[in-house]
Amino acid sequence: MQPLGTGEIVGTLAHVIESTASPCLDRFHHRDSVTPGFDNTEASNTVRNSRNARSATLPILSALIAILALVLTACGGSDDGDVDLSKDLPTEIPAGTKIVFADQQNKYQTLLAASGLEKDLPYKLSYANFTGGPAVLEAFRAGTADVAGVGDVPPIHAQLTDQKVPIILALQNSLTTYGLATAPGSNVKTAADLRGKKFAYAEGTAQQAVVLRALANAGLTVKDVQLVKIKLAEFSDALGAKQVDVAPLNEPRLTRYLRDFGRDGASTVDTASLGRISEGLSYVYARGESLTDPAKAAALRHLEGVLIKAYQWANTHPAEWIDKYYVKNQNVTADDGWRILRSTGTIAFPPLDDALITRQQATIDVLDKAGQLPKKVRAADDFDLRFAPVIEEAKKESGAPSESGVIR
Repeated sequence: MQPLGTGEIVGTLAHVIESTASPCLDRFHHRDSVTPGFDNTEASNTVRNSRNARSATLPILSALIAILALVLTACGGSDDGDVDLSKDLPTEIPAGTKIVFADQQNKYQTLLAASGLEKDLPYKLSYANFTGGPAVLEAFRAGTADVAGVGDVPPIHAQLTDQKVPIILALQNSLTTYGLATAPGSNVKTAADLRGKKFAYAEGTAQQAVVLRALANAGLTVKDVQLVKIKLAEFSDALGAKQVDVAPLNEPRLTRYLRDFGRDGASTVDTASLGRISEGLSYVYARGESLTDPAKAAALRHLEGVLIKAYQWANTHPAEWIDKYYVKNQNVTADDGWRILRSTGTIAFPPLDDALITRQQATIDVLDKAGQLPKKVRAADDFDLRFAPVIEEAKKESGAPSESGVIR
């Protein structure tokens, strides 16, 4: 047998990379999701042509080997983190246990510090700040975070990418947690003005469902508008620069945007004309591998009770919460902080039960009807119901509600 030449080796490796990467990468892209200005055909041809390279140099060979290693690392472990939901949650927290919380807008870190409940935890709790569910999922995939607070769409996106990140806690605000902000000088006033407009759009985020609900309520589809796919952190700047006409913003981002661009004519779409664009639900979900680790699972069980008690502290101490978070951390005025809290209401904790699963399935259906899901997913697969009694016990101890109320 003649030894393979460099060209044959390069071609073989390229074929392995392509065949290995394709099923992996398919998990991360929705159908019809092509980045504007990027020609996927050119990228594919580059790989195919390399199969026939007869004069490949050793540096190319080394690079391909390195790429293969990265692909195998990225694609490997997709079945890791399977959580045995038949096992009871452990309660023993060994000394030295560590939990990393993937935070957004510093909310949980500020909440636990302001409430005083992060003191004397029987584990080391640290924080990493992210913007949007996709960034959190990357942290879970990399093993750099154990638990996170997110909106209602990231758990759906996790299923699409075959990540095991069960929901362990649900939080309920009022139904007015989001607004559709408009660019300065925009002529978008009501839902009737949305046709043909450019929408900031971030797949895998709660804002994705907000856009789709708004369109459905207005009798429109994604084909009737332009969806501009940008990162969630760029929404406000894109609006201010008039790169998009409309963007879904939650608080306190919405307040800061209107403060910065309101003088130039930035505003919001009339809420009455939009109808219900949010379920007001957010979640805490955990990395599957962390739930299979007895020490971390026990710590997460304990942390869940701490979070409920901390939020109930915020419910009953609104002035202190506004000062610590909205004023000192998020740079809005106390008056704006009060307005935000009065619009979003108290934080409540609905039971992890069939009714909640049905509500989450309704959000899945919104995405599916809009053609934004590449495969079927079930809300029932999103939840770790072992945490249900933990939630109810913490609510009983703290007086935390099951339904959102009014901040006075």
